[in-house]
Amino acid sequence: MTQPLAAPTDTIDLAAEYREAGVADVLDRLDAELVGLAPVKRRVREIAALLLVDRVRERLGLASTPPSLHMCFTGNPGTGKTTLALRMAEILQRLGYVRKGHVVAVTRDDLVGQFIGHTAPKTKDVLKRAMGGVLFVDEAYYLFRPENEKDYGQEAIEILLQVMENQRDDLVVILAGYADRMDRFFESNPGMKSRIAHHVEFPDYSNAELAQIAERMLADWNYRFDAAGRAAFDDYLHHRRAKPHFANARSVRNALDRMRLRQALRLFDGATPVAADDLQILTAADVRASRHFHPTPPTLVGQAPPEADIDAYDPDRIPERSDY
Repeated sequence: MTQPLAAPTDTIDLAAEYREAGVADVLDRLDAELVGLAPVKRRVREIAALLLVDRVRERLGLASTPPSLHMCFTGNPGTGKTTLALRMAEILQRLGYVRKGHVVAVTRDDLVGQFIGHTAPKTKDVLKRAMGGVLFVDEAYYLFRPENEKDYGQEAIEILLQVMENQRDDLVVILAGYADRMDRFFESNPGMKSRIAHHVEFPDYSNAELAQIAERMLADWNYRFDAAGRAAFDDYLHHRRAKPHFANARSVRNALDRMRLRQALRLFDGATPVAADDLQILTAADVRASRHFHPTPPTLVGQAPPEADIDAYDPDRIPERSDY
């Protein structure tokens, strides 16, 4: 039933609506969780404002087309896309645009089957779990493989398109990945592009922001750098981000995990009593033991690479080991 049109003198306190919906709490947590990313946070505030105003317009009986909520997050790995998807789901739930506010994160393997008749059940099962919340499809461009005529990714795309259109009041889909690859994906799938209303671009972190992220992570784990260790970590970032497979905050976490291992071995090999302070401090030695400070010597033809370059024989670990 259509609500009566509001009188011209009717007013609503948008600030009060904003507070009561709890959106401010979500945005404050987003600020605390993600360092920097000012353009991303501004875009989220814009989307939240649009949804809040749309809800108020509906309450006042003002004609309005329900907003399209499907989104695309683009950027390099480790820039906070998954974290933002979680917070966006909370905002949507608090404003009444989804029922549950949960996030189901998937990749191609969760949607596409290996044989005829396998893809549809897999995709529909994922969609069933995501209903009432957000479906986050990471590296969505891998769904489309035109070079393989026997690939079943297109079937998954067609099912997604149908649900994104027919059940958009009960499901929000967020596609994520590298910007250039997502552009090519949309060029090949214009139906998908037309259903995406909001595009959010995630910039890479600066070295100063990555250092701040590292200090936050260490504080959460009850660790810290000493002065020399902090300076060494700045050097590490300079060396690391110039190398392949750099993944922003993800690379920082991998590197810190490795530094903690080196610290533990250093203390163990010291064979002397340690104080609580010793257990918390990462030194320059823990940082500079990284292979990024030690050029790999060339190997002879047919000779296996040293341990630091074993990635060539263990390709699945290349991105992770590149941070060591």
